[in-house]
Amino acid sequence: MPVTAPPAEETDVLRRQDPEIADVLLGEARRQADGLQLIAGENFTSPAVLAALGSPLANKYAEGYPGNRYHGGCEYADAAERIAVRRATALFGAAHANVQAHSGSSAVLAAYAALLKPGDTVLAMGLGHGGHLTHGSPANFSGRWFDFVPYGVDAETGLVDHEQVAALARHHRPKAIVCGSVSYPRHLDHAVFRAIADEVGAYLIADAAHPIGLVAGGAAPNPVPYADVVCATTHKVLRGPRGGMILCGEELAERIDRAVFPFTQGGAQMHTIAAKAVAFGEASTPAFSAYAHQVVTHARVLASALEAEGFAVTTGGTDTHLVTADPAPLGVDGRTARARLAAAGIVLDTCALPYGDGRGIRLGTAAVTTQGMGIPEMARIAALFGLALRDDGAEAARVRAEVRELTGGFPPYGR
Repeated sequence: MPVTAPPAEETDVLRRQDPEIADVLLGEARRQADGLQLIAGENFTSPAVLAALGSPLANKYAEGYPGNRYHGGCEYADAAERIAVRRATALFGAAHANVQAHSGSSAVLAAYAALLKPGDTVLAMGLGHGGHLTHGSPANFSGRWFDFVPYGVDAETGLVDHEQVAALARHHRPKAIVCGSVSYPRHLDHAVFRAIADEVGAYLIADAAHPIGLVAGGAAPNPVPYADVVCATTHKVLRGPRGGMILCGEELAERIDRAVFPFTQGGAQMHTIAAKAVAFGEASTPAFSAYAHQVVTHARVLASALEAEGFAVTTGGTDTHLVTADPAPLGVDGRTARARLAAAGIVLDTCALPYGDGRGIRLGTAAVTTQGMGIPEMARIAALFGLALRDDGAEAARVRAEVRELTGGFPPYGR
């Protein structure tokens, strides 16, 4: 179901004091409400999460951890962080949680800092096959500080080639293996990765930034029992504030905490941590579990409908909130498709296509499911895709009008 509207009085205060920024924020609110938000890493938080983000905790400096801060006056900051940690460990069945990471990338950086030394070899999904920038991009700290060896997906099925992963691990003897992706629409087999890591004496790091919300709702396998460290974001399907977290066992807890602070970060963002606590509480409810399963159902329906429209859907479908597809059969590449869809009010990303020269499109169903859309709307969205990408974009105005009509019935924050 759609979440209710945030308090109008906060917007009114900003409009009086800084109308220029108020106009920007109101424009963004209209943009989110008027278009189809299909970026896989985005969602609509609840008003309770937004309230925590705008709370007095935004004023508090709280370097350190509960009970051991570098600043005074942290009793309520300590309480907020302890609640967030307690809820996170209970939600995911982890012995320890660090909720201070500013982002998913910050969480991965801290995991590497805790477990690795510069120059160590790391096995991770190749960037062209769905790996993240923190999985060895030369433009990222990971590619500059560590020796990354990429694994990929099978050319025929599009699924992770576990035999290749095992062979590469035996040959390179990595210090760590990363299982995770930004555009792999299927569940990863954490047990297989664990067995490979054990065989070569490597740490297993699960980068669960995308599926962690599905894990919270019981709609995806939990990596916590298998991985030494799980890195994740708190937004995306989890529907919390933009931020990161790290889950691990007690044996690595101190190393992880020290890698976050003081090694890679300064003072914790206590308002964000409070908002994470709110999101963890929301994610522990039966309503969120139902939501997570709906997200997957909608992604599968959308994937099937896109295939019927002529898209080449990678792996033939999805297990998650993610759908990746090649629009080439419709006569356009991924970047052209994204531009035409954006002109029609449909917002999504492009992604690499393994074994292809061009780029595909990547979309997710988390936000539209939060808005209350269902299976009929997924079929309609696919039809709008086809209409927008055919006829050289001539139908953009018509599709834009249909998008506004559709989203008008599902306002993200109520009427």
